Amino acid sequence: MQKQLTHKFVRLLLALGLFLGLGAEAFAQDTLTQGVVKDAKTGEPLIGARVQVKGTDKGTVTGVDGSFNLAVAKGQTLLISSLGYTLKEVKADGQALNVTLLEDTKALDEVVVVGYGTQSQKAVSSAVTSVNPQELKGIPAPSPDQLLQGKASGVQIAAASGTPGGGIFVRIRGNTSINASNEPLYVVDGVFINNQSLSGLSLGGQTTNPLADLNPADIESIEILKDANATAIYGARGANGVVLITTKRGKTNAGTRINFQTYFGVAKAPKIYETVNAQQEAELINETHLNDGGSPATLPFRPKSEGGFGLPTEQTTYSRIPDVFRTAKTQSYDLSASGGGESNRFFLGGGYFKQEGIVKPAAFERFSGRFNYDHLVNERLTIGTSTSISYSKRNQSRNDDSAQGVINSALYVPTYLPVFNQDGSYARHSIFDNHLALIDNLNIKGESSRLISNVYGEYELLDGLTFKSSWSIDYNGYSDKVYNNTQISVGLPAGNASRVDTRLTSLLNEQLLTYNKRLGDDHFLNVILGNTVQQTSYNTLSLTGRNFPSDDFQEIASSSLQTASTNSSQNGLISFFSRAGYTYKDKYSIDGSVRADASSRFGASNRWGVFPSLGASWIVSEEAFAQDLPFDLIKLRANIGLTGNQNGINDFASLGLWRAGRNYDGQPGISHQQLANPDLKWETTRQWNIGLDLALLQNRLKVEANYYNKYTKDLLLEVPVPEKTGFSSVFENLGEISNKGVELNITSTNIERDDFSWTTSLNIARNVNKIEKLPIPINQHSRDWIRMEEGGSVYAFWVYKQLYVDPQTGDAVYDDVNKDGKITVADRQIVANAAPDFFGGLNNTIRYKAFDLGALFYFEYGNDILNLNRFFMEHGGTRNGSITFLPGQLDRWQQPGDVTDVPRLTKTGTNYTLPSSRFIEDGSFLRLRSVTLGYTVPSEALGKYKIGNLRVYLSGTNLWTLTNYSGLDPEVNVAGNNQNVRGIDHAVVPQPRTWQAGLNVTF
Repeated sequence: MQKQLTHKFVRLLLALGLFLGLGAEAFAQDTLTQGVVKDAKTGEPLIGARVQVKGTDKGTVTGVDGSFNLAVAKGQTLLISSLGYTLKEVKADGQALNVTLLEDTKALDEVVVVGYGTQSQKAVSSAVTSVNPQELKGIPAPSPDQLLQGKASGVQIAAASGTPGGGIFVRIRGNTSINASNEPLYVVDGVFINNQSLSGLSLGGQTTNPLADLNPADIESIEILKDANATAIYGARGANGVVLITTKRGKTNAGTRINFQTYFGVAKAPKIYETVNAQQEAELINETHLNDGGSPATLPFRPKSEGGFGLPTEQTTYSRIPDVFRTAKTQSYDLSASGGGESNRFFLGGGYFKQEGIVKPAAFERFSGRFNYDHLVNERLTIGTSTSISYSKRNQSRNDDSAQGVINSALYVPTYLPVFNQDGSYARHSIFDNHLALIDNLNIKGESSRLISNVYGEYELLDGLTFKSSWSIDYNGYSDKVYNNTQISVGLPAGNASRVDTRLTSLLNEQLLTYNKRLGDDHFLNVILGNTVQQTSYNTLSLTGRNFPSDDFQEIASSSLQTASTNSSQNGLISFFSRAGYTYKDKYSIDGSVRADASSRFGASNRWGVFPSLGASWIVSEEAFAQDLPFDLIKLRANIGLTGNQNGINDFASLGLWRAGRNYDGQPGISHQQLANPDLKWETTRQWNIGLDLALLQNRLKVEANYYNKYTKDLLLEVPVPEKTGFSSVFENLGEISNKGVELNITSTNIERDDFSWTTSLNIARNVNKIEKLPIPINQHSRDWIRMEEGGSVYAFWVYKQLYVDPQTGDAVYDDVNKDGKITVADRQIVANAAPDFFGGLNNTIRYKAFDLGALFYFEYGNDILNLNRFFMEHGGTRNGSITFLPGQLDRWQQPGDVTDVPRLTKTGTNYTLPSSRFIEDGSFLRLRSVTLGYTVPSEALGKYKIGNLRVYLSGTNLWTLTNYSGLDPEVNVAGNNQNVRGIDHAVVPQPRTWQAGLNVTF
């Protein structure tokens, strides 16, 4: 974290001066006291900590390992201090001293990272949340975004499935768009990075997560910018919030430190799917037959001697579901070296991470490396780089709602059907592949190569005035490789293969002029002026091959029929921006920013967008009239601003396009592809925020509250046009969306002693989304389960509302909305929503001597889930015996007088064919997200081994979930590739329950 680096750098300079000035006198004494000073939280040695004999000017400073030697008489008191830590008094008793210092939270909060620099905490008028990576240790997540769940109010995070390396849902203060992206902007060490999946595979609605290319172990700090005053400096990319990630760097004059950390874990599904057994399934099928007027003499399950499949009691149950789940292993290794001399600092690290999926054969593997270096050329010029490389591999499967899905093939196939034929070959089903055939023969690979690099030069022109120029690249190469062999249906008759290579390259050049100056005692001025030029290019190469001589030959060159195609696109963005802030007497602050962006995606008349913001803050507790109030801090904040959005639409959305390569009787030609709209422009989001910060009980209790109002207009929609134009749609600026919400953060230091501390943090948020204007309703997902319409909100379920099951007939009764006596599409209505009423996290950290214990809870309340497993598997016989039943089908109506919500079994009518509210459930949950128990070995036991710090820990994730949802996991979504769909469960891999052991050692 930049502020920590600054504190430690200043501390080290002070230490060198004190050492030169005081060292000779200290060592002149005969009695020598030795000791070591460490950070109470991390156990890491504190370099340059001040050790002084109370009442004298005698003292020294700690070295690179935190140790000190000082001549002192027995019984004298030592004052131990370090910048950013609270002062501690220790009696010298002639023994070696082991001293731990607690962070001075008030001092550490003086600086906060914001866009293009830092700001004094006192002057910040924006909603900015900082996440300490120390709190994230022990969570086996492949990407940094997943680690943030439950850590920041107003930030909703969920994994679309439990597949390793899979897509992650992230929303900061709600959805602002329909067609354009709703994902936040991620900035890593000043580099705008891609977070859109480059995989083109159809994986049953699931997608991959490009942020899994980043190694969480390299992260020093994470800041989340939420309101417009914080994000307007990013202009056209700030509407959905900004996540600033700062990676680790070395420390000047710190020597070299080696750190190694590793963990190993095992994971299982908390529970697996259950179906009826073969005997129950046979009875249900027979009952359906009779209910539909069939003769008892022609029951499907009757004695074999009479031509049937045998009596229900004679059926054998073949359980497939346990075959696809496994105990999965996770392993992680990270080795780094960091340090620096008088004019440089460095961080060099490498990591390896491998995670198996709990559903076969999924797996994710990553190799990563990082090199951060800063060099002070002279007193005014600094140059440096932040560079990371990674190579990731994914073993993938269609684990979700496709006919070739591994889970579907085990879940849906009737339990009375055998797994193998009599000759030992895989038994095939009319719809689904054999689940073991899929597990043994799936060959779906994904490979990602990633380079994120930034080089910079910074020159101090005058006192307080610096100029910085930087050049950055984000290169992401992704390759999908698929071979379908003849053991699975999609590979028939002679095998087929495909390969898609995608390259996304983003080049960025920035200039930044920064002026920071304190004018007298009462005035402080901060001004930045900058320019950005960015170009992004996208290229794909697609190859397919069919008809292979055998499954032993899997390269496309071995096929007899081959096709290929290419595609390329690019866009550019040029920007100018500025921010200015003024603080008077450290209690009145005003700041504002403006950014102008020009994008190649829009026509010349609307190419430029201007995004201003203005904020102010007032520290009320500094006023004379507030001195008698029982608060250490009372701060009021308010701001307003505009941000934009252009992400998620194609690079040429405003242009009239032509397509070449059309085949006219074997001849090449061209044809229209897209209508032009030269008036197309940005989506614009206006947001205002008011906030209150309180601290009391000597800063042991802190409260942060925010109310925000976001309004987005000029939505980028793909609007249908009359077919007589020769086109189906055109991009236009139509529609408006609002988001209003409240956020609350409470942090409490419950106990703080030398050998025991306990802190608690709670965050909770509520966001209300409303589609203010929309020219026509937009339906999403199969059978139009999701509907967006004016006056409604995103994630709304549009279905027929089942009122009850008639106790006399056993038929479902639906709400006849238009009262015409018929149930038609006009009777569909919005009955539920997948968005929660509120969500948040509760974190507790307890430290006792060398032990630490952390527990994080995450919760959502008021969200609904559409359980498509029930829709397809409580089907009343309509699937004609091709799909098995869930146990819920056993609660069906069977005779007059039965009271239940499950209709009678029948293949006819609307009991089971209509998208019904019966399959929508309350998805509220409270989850114990993680628990970690650690032990830091005392330094006196490590000294002779030259080990600076050693910590071992045990942790668990997803250990307990409280929910009424009947499915496996309330936190999954089958349509992870569709940003407008949430809360749909259809044979999705659940979040794994994980146990692991880890080690962190520093030399």
